[in-house]
Amino acid sequence: MAGRISDETIEYVGILAQLELTGQEKEQAREDMGKLLDYIDKLGELDTEGVEPMSHIFPVKNVFREDQITNGDQRDQMLQNAPEQKDGAFKVPRTVE
Repeated sequence: MAGRISDETIEYVGILAQLELTGQEKEQAREDMGKLLDYIDKLGELDTEGVEPMSHIFPVKNVFREDQITNGDQRDQMLQNAPEQKDGAFKVPRTVE
């Protein structure tokens, strides 16, 4: 498979990965990519008749919990140390004229 990978492909992948490859590194990358493509071809030979397609090996279910308010409205406590406040919020100096 490595023979089917062109110099342009190796250069393009190097650019995408923001790598400056030497000649030896390019040959190693060509060999590695060839092995990877050979493995993918080998996976294509497997009999998958009756196997349901999946995106994850474990069953995916919602693991998020419902939002529950535990501390309630503590606005007065939060504003207790504010140097200035207005209408139940922190009052800060104007930054844009």
